[in-house]
Amino acid sequence: MKRDFHAPGRSAVYSANGMAATSMPQATLAALDILRAGGNALDAAIAAVAVLGVVEPQSTGIGGDCFCLYAPAGKGQVIALNGSGRAPMGATPEALRAAGLTAMLPTSAHSVTVPGAISAWETLNKAHGRKGMDELLAPAIRYAEEGFFVSGRVASDWESSVGKLAKHPGAAKYFLKDGAAPKLGDKFTNPALGATMRAIGKHGAKAFYEGDIAADMVATLRAAGGFHTEADFARGATVAEFVDPISRGWRGMEVFQCPPNGSGLLVLMILGMIEKLGTVEQGALSPERFHRHIEAARLAYRDRDAFLADPSQVEVPLAKLLSEGYITDLAKLITDGKAMAELPEAGQADWQKHKDTVYLTVVDKDGNACSFINSLFEGFGSGIFAEKSGVMLQNRGFGFRLQEGHPNCIAPDKRPMHTIIPGMVMKNGEAIMPYGVMGGHYQPMGQTLFLANHFEYGLDVQEALDAPRLFPYQGKVQVERGIPPGVIDRLNRLGHDCALVDKPHGGGQAILIDRARGCLVGGSDPRKDGCAMGY
Repeated sequence: MKRDFHAPGRSAVYSANGMAATSMPQATLAALDILRAGGNALDAAIAAVAVLGVVEPQSTGIGGDCFCLYAPAGKGQVIALNGSGRAPMGATPEALRAAGLTAMLPTSAHSVTVPGAISAWETLNKAHGRKGMDELLAPAIRYAEEGFFVSGRVASDWESSVGKLAKHPGAAKYFLKDGAAPKLGDKFTNPALGATMRAIGKHGAKAFYEGDIAADMVATLRAAGGFHTEADFARGATVAEFVDPISRGWRGMEVFQCPPNGSGLLVLMILGMIEKLGTVEQGALSPERFHRHIEAARLAYRDRDAFLADPSQVEVPLAKLLSEGYITDLAKLITDGKAMAELPEAGQADWQKHKDTVYLTVVDKDGNACSFINSLFEGFGSGIFAEKSGVMLQNRGFGFRLQEGHPNCIAPDKRPMHTIIPGMVMKNGEAIMPYGVMGGHYQPMGQTLFLANHFEYGLDVQEALDAPRLFPYQGKVQVERGIPPGVIDRLNRLGHDCALVDKPHGGGQAILIDRARGCLVGGSDPRKDGCAMGY
């Protein structure tokens, strides 16, 4: 398919040696600088995500969590890392109810789990990196101390988060000016964050999880009503762990995801269902294609909400949810003529009763491929800002439930259901595409739309990211403005309830490793401010 150069858009990026695709140009450049200085893909990813935590502060930061898939060149394997943090030891459902909570709240200190990102970065760096953390954090430190100019998407997200930031004195003081967000093109600095990253670069993760920096975060959280202790943070230094990835064969390839508590299994379930339903002749933007995809997503997300939790504390029925028989039975529920008015109970394929984020990717000249995602969750996370350390704290604990007996009910030292999911496609034992689509709950839907756009419907990497998106969520199908009116009308007549979404769905990055021609092909989502670049 040839691009129409009369139409708005951009071409995919081609390069020979190394490539990075991130949601901000500064981060892409930082990654390329590390690659050209002899670092590998993982080194470059850490440098890039550290920069993103400064220049895209609403999406990510060292106060967040991290997941990674890494495919070392020539090894024929995918390495998975879970860098999601755990709830403090005092976080029992009883204690939260006694504090007046009836449900998890996104701006509550009780929704802040101990951040896992720094533990993850150090764990990955020690196991697979070539360069020291001091060198990798240097670009981010420079942006924190010298400042950066606020770009378009960042300015928009910042403005929409004013209400949240105003709730916490520290956040209001540093992230608002006279009660308003910085404007497009304004300069912003966070010298306290720069100092914290200097300490991490010099002394490692211990500097973040113990001592003055941890004490500042704990004091901030306790002042906001949290149960966190310095002992909780000290345990967080080793929270990141290598885990066995999960995968599914799809269209002659193998798609890899991190296992629960991440929601990557939904990607594999949706891909399985749409493959069994077959390719829609009418094409990628047809109502027929979208209808099937919506229905498959509704079934997968139904099971997520019932079963996905921390497998170290509850049993997640992974084998059943990914089994061929179950996915086949789910696919049979989907018919082209009508949307399902209601869904069977979670875990069932019949009606009988039974008892938010930044994503980036880097490939280096040796062929090492890194799929990396790091997030605060919702815009600016909890909105709780530790002033002395310069750390905005995530609200990943908002993924917990307070419902007694639910697998995802909050509990001491438990990880919440997580939305952030890096992706990796392998073929014949070699990585052919590290990719990801950010956007909170949207991510499994976004990943599967992207993969099918490219591998099934023939759109190139950039076109597959550009294509308009939709998402079944909370009883509606949230559609972007790019979905044609005729398609929306047909979906409504099939029984879907379409509604225009305020902001576009997520943002993605991908690098295709074209082994036949020896080149890298990168794409970066126009819904964000970033770019793909290679050398």
